[in-house]
Amino acid sequence: MKKIQMVDLKGQYDKIKDQVNSSMLEVLDTTAFINGPEVHAFQKELEDYLNVKHVIPCANGTDALQIAMMGLGLKPGDEVITADFTFAATVEVIALLQLTPVLVDVEKDTFNIDPEAIRKAITPKTKAIVPVHLFGQTANMDAIMQIAEEHNLYVIEDNAQAIGANYHFKNGETKKAGTIGHVASTSFFPSKNLGCYGDGGAIFTNDDELAHTIRGIVNHGMYERYHHDVVGVNSRLDSLQAVVLRAKLPNLDSYNSARQTAAKKYSEAFKNEENIEVPYTESSEDTHVYHQYTLKILNGKRDALVKHLNDNGIPCGVYYPIPLHSQKAYKDERYREVDFPVTNQLVQEVISLPMHTELDEEQIDFITKTVIDFVKA
Repeated sequence: MKKIQMVDLKGQYDKIKDQVNSSMLEVLDTTAFINGPEVHAFQKELEDYLNVKHVIPCANGTDALQIAMMGLGLKPGDEVITADFTFAATVEVIALLQLTPVLVDVEKDTFNIDPEAIRKAITPKTKAIVPVHLFGQTANMDAIMQIAEEHNLYVIEDNAQAIGANYHFKNGETKKAGTIGHVASTSFFPSKNLGCYGDGGAIFTNDDELAHTIRGIVNHGMYERYHHDVVGVNSRLDSLQAVVLRAKLPNLDSYNSARQTAAKKYSEAFKNEENIEVPYTESSEDTHVYHQYTLKILNGKRDALVKHLNDNGIPCGVYYPIPLHSQKAYKDERYREVDFPVTNQLVQEVISLPMHTELDEEQIDFITKTVIDFVKA
């Protein structure tokens, strides 16, 4: 059996090696490193894939989220509601812009932001909601968009983990994650479902005016050289990263399909284990693209299982071990533990197993047997 990895970027690279290498050499020859033809080509191809009017590439996913908020003109003190159970970048940019983060609990099945918790958290100062499509599964966008419409709020999708996932509306319409709210951000960090070989990110929107504003923000606030019309930042995707993303984008659906196949094999193996709860999916499985395959271990053995897996050469992760409302940087007297029952339980139970496009049946069999034998003992 080949070595098990949390993410096998080398195996994936080997299949696109010739295209990536030749295109990188072409960039080196032309020296069009910033805002070159490869970046513009990737932007157009991603717009076509997502069926969204505007993709604005940038330097990383955290920048993408910050720039999206800057583009909306949110002001210091404005409240932004987001999930307590997610990576810190989501709340980090809210704080950096001197907005007021409002953390709320998540759903116990999908781990995504709870629409009812959003409703309870709205005040006259609330200006935006940031749903995170966590671990690759789309949040309840029917409910979130309805709440936003009722209260005249912006919706900023954090789509760093779910690019390529579909969302099926109750009216039968289907859209890609990241194309539903007023604006969205994504990350192209190497381990993402669509990842480059360094840092990269992008902002998506169907709003022409917002897209124009954001294009200026990512480039020092300039639309014309040395004319700074808005306060901006320096956040651009470089051409070498665009080369990698262009090579991978045509394979994204097959990458996600491979993840879904691996997830089904995992879930089938675990289905009769009373102390293991497998990831929940909607009836239409294309709503989850498994950036992570995350179990709940129900018998209190999660931390011991982490050690056991590592001792047996199986990498794993705990995403996330500490709720954001308990983090030193984001503690606030407004938060009460009674308001976060699901998050407080999840941080004690979740464990993510290896998940990537190159997982094979032998590896999955070994991983699942190792987990089951330990949990049963």
